[in-house]
Amino acid sequence: MPASSFVPNHPRIHVTGGFDELVTARFADGVNALCWPRMLEGDFAEVAAKLDVGPGITHLTEGMLRALPLSPAGFRAAAVMIEDLQRLEAHGLQPTLDCINGYVQPEETGPVRTDVCSWHADSATCEADTWLCTYFGASSEGLSNEDAVRRVDVPGTRAKLLNLSGGDDDEGFHEWLGDHHYDLHYEPLLGAKPYSFGVGNLWRVATLHEGCAVPPCIHRAPDPVPGQKRLLLIA
Repeated sequence: MPASSFVPNHPRIHVTGGFDELVTARFADGVNALCWPRMLEGDFAEVAAKLDVGPGITHLTEGMLRALPLSPAGFRAAAVMIEDLQRLEAHGLQPTLDCINGYVQPEETGPVRTDVCSWHADSATCEADTWLCTYFGASSEGLSNEDAVRRVDVPGTRAKLLNLSGGDDDEGFHEWLGDHHYDLHYEPLLGAKPYSFGVGNLWRVATLHEGCAVPPCIHRAPDPVPGQKRLLLIA
């Protein structure tokens, strides 16, 4: 069955008609997520099942996918993934295809969760965007900027961070927050309504960088479910 291409009607999202528009569209007027909705043919579940990978994240190569003993439907799914990889590489990006078999969570040492399953924004030192597509498994989610607050701006959390840093609420503290990526993580407000990125859709979302015309897109990876793999493209 084709992968679902449902895209929510959301003021932060602009739906494009194809890859060329996805590349050339600009983030403006509050829009910080661009999406090319797609109905992908192929058996991506078969690809995931045939991948013999351990726990955590395994980077997939074209050779690994081509070597899998797949049915015609499985080969079509693998070909779609390879085509996307080549498409983004031709655009000058450095994409990776990942099989995610549960995340190996780092031990958190502070009051703010900082892994990819936490609501967060990506950041860059120059103009750059994040590209995402989930082919199989639970998809990423987005959250409107109006529905979230930075965790470092929550009074109780900020007090804990100040105590942990051992400093005052000054420029040094702000740099310390950035060094630990605490300032990139968010807490949903009461009544917030996240939206799904869906399966099969190719997304380009805004990151936090100097000169960005819109707020960065707040998103997160789904919490892993033991025994359930995900197939993901990210750049």
